Amino acid sequence: MRRLVAASLFAAGVAMAAEPPQTPEQWQHAAVADIEVAYQLTLDNHPGTYDPANPGFASHLAEARKLGLQLATQVRDGAGYQAALAGFNAAIHDGHGGVEFTRPLAAQWRWPGFVAAWRGDSMYVYATVPGGPAAGSKIEQCDGQAVAKLAETNVFAYQGRSEERGSWWITAREVFTDAGNPFIKLPSVCSFTKDGKRFSMTLAWSPMDNDMLRWRQQSYNGDVLPVGLTEPRPRLYWAAMPDFQPDEPQRAAYRAMYEALHAHPERYQQADAVVIDLRGNHGGSSLWSQDFARALWGDEAVAQHERANLSKQQVWWRASAGNVAHVRWLAGMLDGQGRADIAAGVREVAKQMQLALERGDKFFVTGDKKPPVAAAEVQASAFNRPVYVIVPGQCASACLDALDVFTMFPNTKLIGAPSSADSTYMEVRYQPLDSGLVRVVIPNKVYVGRPRASGQFYSPQIEVNDLEWSTENFLKVIEADLKTR
Repeated sequence: MRRLVAASLFAAGVAMAAEPPQTPEQWQHAAVADIEVAYQLTLDNHPGTYDPANPGFASHLAEARKLGLQLATQVRDGAGYQAALAGFNAAIHDGHGGVEFTRPLAAQWRWPGFVAAWRGDSMYVYATVPGGPAAGSKIEQCDGQAVAKLAETNVFAYQGRSEERGSWWITAREVFTDAGNPFIKLPSVCSFTKDGKRFSMTLAWSPMDNDMLRWRQQSYNGDVLPVGLTEPRPRLYWAAMPDFQPDEPQRAAYRAMYEALHAHPERYQQADAVVIDLRGNHGGSSLWSQDFARALWGDEAVAQHERANLSKQQVWWRASAGNVAHVRWLAGMLDGQGRADIAAGVREVAKQMQLALERGDKFFVTGDKKPPVAAAEVQASAFNRPVYVIVPGQCASACLDALDVFTMFPNTKLIGAPSSADSTYMEVRYQPLDSGLVRVVIPNKVYVGRPRASGQFYSPQIEVNDLEWSTENFLKVIEADLKTR
């Protein structure tokens, strides 16, 4: 069973504070208390606590608690609170763990008048205000420290995972964002290279503005297209999938895509190429990509490939009271979305989790009971036209599940950026804390025997290092590659 739904808030756990802390002592107390509660909720509910493949989980979580509390004792305001909890998160080192902030806490963000972007193995100026370093300038160092090293100390110590190349695309640029973290020193004088000439500038930090917000989003996502299927030129079809946590209009757009693929299969079988555009995608529910794959390659082809690839995979659902309640809620939500067939299976999982809990078992284990299909026995899909999947650096969770499915077929080529990575802990729920400032991220299950290893990311066959991730630039890359096929 794949990831079924976006990380969701179980209503019974909702708690909101009337107002945030006001004094330095209150901020410090909130940081300490929230780390302690987040630690205990994670220890009590996370599948890692009893995962035989991860015997060091509990001690690793204790180290994250220790580091977070060391920072928390120095907290004096909202920005410090945020940095301390972020340090706790970074030490857990899993996007499906730690806490998520539920309200803005830091002082107004500042920037040095330009937005940076990571491409390949270097940092560049993506866009700038008049008088700043020219767009396209390579950022070499700041205050005598290489910019990559600065990213490690100022950024990755508080967010992201530096061993994942995709995390550099999405996170390293935060070297040039001031969120008020009191535990770091902002860069002051930086050197740049442009057109073979090296120059230095003293950074002038000022409150962020609308240009910064717009450029930040564009710097790693480009021009994100709405959910839907378009034809930018005859015989080239473009399926935009920017969100696997769709609202109702987006869900309708996804269904319209599936219907178009089912209604006219011959149209796509004669295509020059089909492009699957994941720019903007941060994950959510893998049902949307599964449904698309079935519509494009065929139900039986997808089912056979999955049985061949996933025959040894099991799902271990962590049986705790909070997790059982979440899975019951999940079944009801799927019913509300018209997915009664899937909801029935989820409801059975909740029932078996409850029985496991009553027996004192830590997990309810599910697995594919069908005999595996040998790779040689997998029938080729009728659809064999070139498929290009545009991968953004933040692609993780259900976005990675989509890549797992799409890359099962040999006519698929990944282009764009290296992806992010997941652990094997999935299907998260959120549990708000009494402070109202954060909610704890708790996975409900662990994959055992998943083909994609914990921490494994995808590298594209064609890495697109253009500063502008525009649809036009991707079209040029795709058209050039089609001429070689």
